[in-house]
Amino acid sequence: MLIKVYGSAVFGVEATTITVEVNIAKGVGYHLVGLPDNAIKESNYRIAAALLNNDYRIPGKKITINMAPADLRKEGSAYDLTLALGILTASGQIKSDSIENFIIMGELSLDGSLQPIKGALPIAIKAKEEGFKGFILPKENAREAAIVEGLEVYGIDNIIEVISFFDKGTALEQTIIDTKAEFYKTLDFPEHDFSDVKGQESIKRCMEIAAAGGHNIILIGPPGAGKTMLAKRLPSILPPMTMQEALETTKIHSVVGKIKNMGLMNQRPFRSPHHTISDVALVGGGAYPQPGEISLSHNGVLFLDELPEFKRGVLEVMRQPLEDREVTISRARFSVTYPSSFMLVASMNPSPGGYFNDPDAPVTSSPAEMQRYLSKISGPLLDRIDIHIEVTPVPFEKLSEDRKGEGSVAIRKRVTAARELQTLRFADTDTVHYNAQMNTKQIRKHCKMDDASKELLKNAMERLNLSARAYDRILKVARTIADLENVPEITGTHIGEAIQYRSLDREGWLG
Repeated sequence: MLIKVYGSAVFGVEATTITVEVNIAKGVGYHLVGLPDNAIKESNYRIAAALLNNDYRIPGKKITINMAPADLRKEGSAYDLTLALGILTASGQIKSDSIENFIIMGELSLDGSLQPIKGALPIAIKAKEEGFKGFILPKENAREAAIVEGLEVYGIDNIIEVISFFDKGTALEQTIIDTKAEFYKTLDFPEHDFSDVKGQESIKRCMEIAAAGGHNIILIGPPGAGKTMLAKRLPSILPPMTMQEALETTKIHSVVGKIKNMGLMNQRPFRSPHHTISDVALVGGGAYPQPGEISLSHNGVLFLDELPEFKRGVLEVMRQPLEDREVTISRARFSVTYPSSFMLVASMNPSPGGYFNDPDAPVTSSPAEMQRYLSKISGPLLDRIDIHIEVTPVPFEKLSEDRKGEGSVAIRKRVTAARELQTLRFADTDTVHYNAQMNTKQIRKHCKMDDASKELLKNAMERLNLSARAYDRILKVARTIADLENVPEITGTHIGEAIQYRSLDREGWLG
């Protein structure tokens, strides 16, 4: 008897429906074809034990299972439940006329209970697109899949529940989520708030500008100046995610199995990898490509603490994703593309000892040592960072005062207002949403200067020996400063402030 059951495979952040054809005929043998990996080939042992422990069995006949399309490699243990139900239905142990209306996925334990799977959200989106009635999967993934409206999602604990559902008509509890309610959960009480930061008003101003325009930023200062504290609070002043951004971000985290029981992600991600990270872990890859840290930071913040301590090769692979806002991982037979539109926040000490060239500092470094340390970061990478700012230690008077600084909620209101202006400005462009994403043509259109501003920028370019990319960065930051003031034209004041945020271009830093 031939039966068709449906599962799904995830490539990149998109799913492909897999048809599992199970044919049982006279003879003996178990033949699984269709480019399964070792985890799928081993599934017959898990399935046999799970069925036996629930009073069912794999029949002693010739079982042929084809996973179509047969030329597409399938991987992972999430097909256990799909294969088990196909075998039970094809052998006549259960009867169901509706099994072909569902996508069925789940990893089986030997007692028949289900383990969570990866990529439930992309699979649910594809199931809805292709007109399936429902999606049966482990309970831990149910909230994640239930984000998709118009698809019945059933989270189950044990294979016996699915068998009863198809064979006896026993009802399963449908998981229903109010997606809008999930999305609009209050953001007015962030875990890390800017009101906790004492002093550092100029740095908070930089952070506000960076958040308003989506600009990359690097903080340079000695240990204990507050670089990490400031970076952790940046997501709290970014505008709330749109529904589209929330879905994109949730899909990526779903692919790597980080969503369990969460449902829709409504807060921007903040990723802070250790400086020993490999280039594959940062940008993504592997034998079966998975998203890296830059993709897990999509629509959020990637924080690289102690930037010069990262291996140079690791940092260099970020250069293209920073420009293109996506990363493509190619293999001999296929390639996958992961989005990576993130804000890069980096921090660094100005020297190996951690302090400026200050004779009163606990550990001093010579100018030559500082130069050698700073040169670990390539010029092209620094050019892709819009804002360079020095962070100095907070004096005791500021640390000891009781008055709290301005909170994240108030700052976020200004940032959101500036972003709304940018949304209107780039309404006709699908690929550009805020100032940091502008290309050369858009910079020329939206960043026009008067003669005085041009002269100011010309003098700065010549004196600091800035590159053409740095010129564009200054104009983008100036445009954002003008947006925060709700001013249509860029003035010399905006250009002047933007030039101040190029510390590493000045004489005495990188030569």
